[in-house]
Amino acid sequence: MELDDLKNTWKKNQDYTSTNINIMELIQNKHYGPVAALKKAFKKQMRLMIILPLLIFATSINDIGKVLTSVLFWSYIAFCLAVIMFSFYNYRIVGRMEGMDGMVKSNLELQVNLLQKRLQWNIIGLRFALLFFVILIEVVPYFQHYRMLDKWHALHPLVRLGAYAALFTLQYFVSRKLSQRKFGNHLMHLEELVKQMQA
Repeated sequence: MELDDLKNTWKKNQDYTSTNINIMELIQNKHYGPVAALKKAFKKQMRLMIILPLLIFATSINDIGKVLTSVLFWSYIAFCLAVIMFSFYNYRIVGRMEGMDGMVKSNLELQVNLLQKRLQWNIIGLRFALLFFVILIEVVPYFQHYRMLDKWHALHPLVRLGAYAALFTLQYFVSRKLSQRKFGNHLMHLEELVKQMQA
């Protein structure tokens, strides 16, 4: 009787190990699956944040002196660098999931929870960044002149306030939706896979 119990226990352990190996293969696949998709999304985000300032710089090459002394330009550069560093750190977390053999369920859960928290920080950070740029747009004309901003400040303050409110509302919904589509769905899939694993 004890021998049968031992065989059943061994068989269950074999099934658990087989299940975990299959799930880990899906998680660690370099071409498809939630980890591969997250890595691609973070890479794209980093590339975009490198390309956008270069495009602004290239389109303003005729008036390079003004660009290099622009508070708006350097603030945007600082924002892009912050996003690049944030994305790179997230990319490294995901890379660890892909590269570590025999990672146990608890470690994977920890990594997924960390990425989910960082996704929330990302959304909050984008809101603060928008608020910072709105304040900057309102303050910059007092010490630097931009034709476009002069026209914007010529509008009635209530019109500007209404436009900012609309922008914040749009950003609230769009940033959540985009974040969910680019990162959240893959994290949810990853979370489901981790739940299927045996401890």
